[in-house]
Amino acid sequence: MKRSIALATLLAVTPFAAAQYLGPGAQSAANNVKAVLDNPVDDQYVVLRGNLTSQVTREKYMFTDGSGQIRVEIDEDVFPRHRIGPETVVEIYGEVENDFMQSPEIDVDRVVIIDAPAAPVEGATGTP
Repeated sequence: MKRSIALATLLAVTPFAAAQYLGPGAQSAANNVKAVLDNPVDDQYVVLRGNLTSQVTREKYMFTDGSGQIRVEIDEDVFPRHRIGPETVVEIYGEVENDFMQSPEIDVDRVVIIDAPAAPVEGATGTP
């Protein structure tokens, strides 16, 4: 039982990586939004760092990394339980969804908060 709990804990906190073929015919991984938009490859695994700029629907958001803006889908069970605003830097892990007649989007599997701005102290006026 202890071994199962330890293994589950280790898997939960260990960052996962997607195995990728690197030989002839391999597709290069997109490392920014512009690359995804310029050449969207369905089911391509991506890791992007940037900001969620707005909420479009209950589980869809606009994401930017400075190179472009793309719609991302983050299920409620994947979205962190912390407040995230447009100034919060996040890293998203997911797959490109390139459906026919629709603009590409990222189906997010994991969100990691990289840098969150300090929350204002309640009742503070900003003067000494």
